[in-house]
Amino acid sequence: MGFPSPAKDYVEPALSPEVLCGVTANTRIIETESGYAVIEPATSKPKDGILLILCDGRTQFAKLMGHSLITDDGEAIEGAALEEVEVLGRATFFINRTSDDNCPAM
Repeated sequence: MGFPSPAKDYVEPALSPEVLCGVTANTRIIETESGYAVIEPATSKPKDGILLILCDGRTQFAKLMGHSLITDDGEAIEGAALEEVEVLGRATFFINRTSDDNCPAM
């Protein structure tokens, strides 16, 4: 029989993207040009960060700066134009593909 191994006290759970990024049932993971984005739904008015927005029938990422949104192409959305923007969520993590980094395989 023996005694239980004391090494079991030091065993940690396996790391996974779900654990590292805090993925819950409400979290969305969307594919981007360079990998994936983890999106938390917008439950209240966001105060900072990178947002996933729907503007002119197109989803895109925009950074909230003051009272305006700066899109990834550098365009500023502010004033009355903000009324036509729907905030879908806030990006909490971006995960880049490793197959596109042109590093030699090991």
